[in-house]
Amino acid sequence: MKPARTLLTAFAAAAALSLAGGIALADDDAKLIKKGKKVYNKCKTCHLIDKEKSKVGPHLVGIIGRAAGVVEGFKYSDAMKNSGIVWNDEEIMAYLEKPKEYIPGNKMVFPGLKKEKDRIRVLAYIKSKMPPAE
Repeated sequence: MKPARTLLTAFAAAAALSLAGGIALADDDAKLIKKGKKVYNKCKTCHLIDKEKSKVGPHLVGIIGRAAGVVEGFKYSDAMKNSGIVWNDEEIMAYLEKPKEYIPGNKMVFPGLKKEKDRIRVLAYIKSKMPPAE
């Protein structure tokens, strides 16, 4: 394995462990967040992250810790409403990989983010937009 690939793999693994464990991002993760914003460009057509306004998909303001299928005014599939999911790092990572397989019958048409590093990056970006914990 090439050194650069090894470093990337190690970084991705460490980031995945940190995010899956719910560890808050450090202030100096600007590079990860910047890359996450770029990945999020695939999401922003349907989802706002900075305004409580739904588009084709529900807004993502306050997504972490929120039950699936509860944004007022958005028409969810029964599959999403009845999923029993509370969005956390682990659930978001799994859902973003293959949304249709993770919650069969949900309405999201996006095929998912196949690369783990892209899921880690977009999750970092989403977390950067969440209000600070009190």
